[in-house]
Amino acid sequence: MAELLQCSLEEEDGLLDALYNNGKQNLDLQALAALSKSEGKSTRRKSLVRPSLETEDLLNLLHGSDPVKVELNRLENEVRDKDRELQEAQAEIKALRLTERQKEKAVKELSEELLKVDEKLKASTLTLENKNLEVKKINDEKKAALAAQYAAEATLRRVQAAQKDDDMPPIEAILAPLEAELKLAKRDIAKLQENNRALDRMIKSKEAALLEAEKTVKIAEAKASMVDELQNRNQELSKQIEIYQEENKIVDKMYRQKVAEVEKLSTTIAELEEAILAGGATANAVRDFQRQVHQLTEEKKTLERELARAKITANRVAVVVANEWKDQNDKVMPVRQWLEERRFMQGEMQALRDKLIASERTAKTESQLKEKLQLRLKVLEEGLRQPNAGTARRPEEARRSASNGPVRRQSTGTGTEEAAKILANGSRRARSSVSQLRASVSSTSQLFKNGRLSSKSFDAGRSVDGGPGVARNKAYINGIEDNHTARKSTGEAMPDEGAKERPKSISEDSDTVDEPVSGLLYDMLQKEVIALRKASHEKDQSLKDKDDAIEMLSKKVDTLTKAMEVEAKKMRREVAAMEKEVAAMRIDKEQETRARRVSMAKERVQNSHSSAAQSPIPGRLQSADIGKSPMTRTYS
Repeated sequence: MAELLQCSLEEEDGLLDALYNNGKQNLDLQALAALSKSEGKSTRRKSLVRPSLETEDLLNLLHGSDPVKVELNRLENEVRDKDRELQEAQAEIKALRLTERQKEKAVKELSEELLKVDEKLKASTLTLENKNLEVKKINDEKKAALAAQYAAEATLRRVQAAQKDDDMPPIEAILAPLEAELKLAKRDIAKLQENNRALDRMIKSKEAALLEAEKTVKIAEAKASMVDELQNRNQELSKQIEIYQEENKIVDKMYRQKVAEVEKLSTTIAELEEAILAGGATANAVRDFQRQVHQLTEEKKTLERELARAKITANRVAVVVANEWKDQNDKVMPVRQWLEERRFMQGEMQALRDKLIASERTAKTESQLKEKLQLRLKVLEEGLRQPNAGTARRPEEARRSASNGPVRRQSTGTGTEEAAKILANGSRRARSSVSQLRASVSSTSQLFKNGRLSSKSFDAGRSVDGGPGVARNKAYINGIEDNHTARKSTGEAMPDEGAKERPKSISEDSDTVDEPVSGLLYDMLQKEVIALRKASHEKDQSLKDKDDAIEMLSKKVDTLTKAMEVEAKKMRREVAAMEKEVAAMRIDKEQETRARRVSMAKERVQNSHSSAAQSPIPGRLQSADIGKSPMTRTYS
């Protein structure tokens, strides 16, 4: 375990040296040589291979660079952090595996001990059973001895009673062997009691051993459960590592996709605005021409209908005039009139069908347009949605942003105010709004760079006022520049002024503040961490500004869609008003045509009556020939 901890500590030191390799450049060349000799066999020598890229990254962070480079550096730092976490997790997994192996060995040993204890218990149980059998036998013998004693006493009594009557041998001669047997029996009983006591002691010791064995078994079971828990935890950690790796990949892909989507959306928005502005006039002209054509077609249809109605009325009048002089049986069926009326009704039905088809088409086109707009809005919302994790700010970071970036906020505020004014002016000034928004975005990016430089100068001024830390910062910067120039050169020439001033500053720091080299490195690393935090804060502020610009663009898109919907509603209202006017015109024209037809029919009827009264109609019977036969009738 100690060796594993030392290996993990060495790996972490190597990673820290790789990340903050610039801190070591503050030392002089002799100290670097001594450190390289002392750490020749460790893993830190590998981390000294990559200092140039990190120095360039740090210089870019200090002097200000493009946001793309800053984002790439941030992503690289995140990847390094994830690699470090992976290495730590792997070290933990290795340590846990070793502990698992040791625990498995301990479990095996305990199982072997348990088997041995079980065997001992079985042997002790067998011995106990044997001893119990022996105790039973001894008790039986004791009972038999007592019975023999009682029998001997009874015989003695009988003998004593018989001696009174008869002359018998002395009692002592009879009692002596019996007493000897009793003594032997008592000795055997004492030995058996001692054996019973020893057996009781053995039983108690075996019971204590059994209790200890049970305790050891419980401890082994607890250790086995701990081993299982550790195995499960190792599996969970490996799964979490895989999940974190996949999440990192997914986050990188999502970030790239979002950047590409934002660029595509900006280009599409600009193209849509230009297309809307370019197609507005043409669309209005096309709509005017369509209205005129529609009006002309409707007038043509109304005239055709009026002609058909006039023909129908004329035919009706002719049929009425022709059928006036005929009987009811001789009246002819007006087939032509019926056919013309049928044609007229079919024409009206076809016109209504055409209207229905046109209305259905317009409804379909409107629904398709609505669906397309809804899809576009959904795509825009999904593309413009960003994780809310970056929005939560700490109060300290808010204070820092308030102290470092007021110019940036003012620039974004002016951009938003200009965008709002342009949106209020209308869709005619959309091109100028696009250009002004682009100019405001470029100005925000320039002010972001200037704000970064100003924050750097502000930090530098604060370090000048900071007292004993000035010499350390100067030595650190001079060391970076000297090492950079030395790597560019052949490597044999020593640094001129930086190398001379650096040991002086270190000596002054050592005179003023009695601190070892590790304290200096810690201070410089702490300052680097503060600078990196400031850079990350500025980057977050720039991302927030970009999010604000994206929100403005989304608002602009929403306003454009609303304007399009308002125009569509206006068009629908105008079309409805035009249809109402056309219907009113039709009603007026129909009323006028009906009045004219009635007047014309009356005039024709009067004229026909007057002409019929003056001259006989050919093919008509005279009033004098009504009662005559057909042979004698006279036709005029």
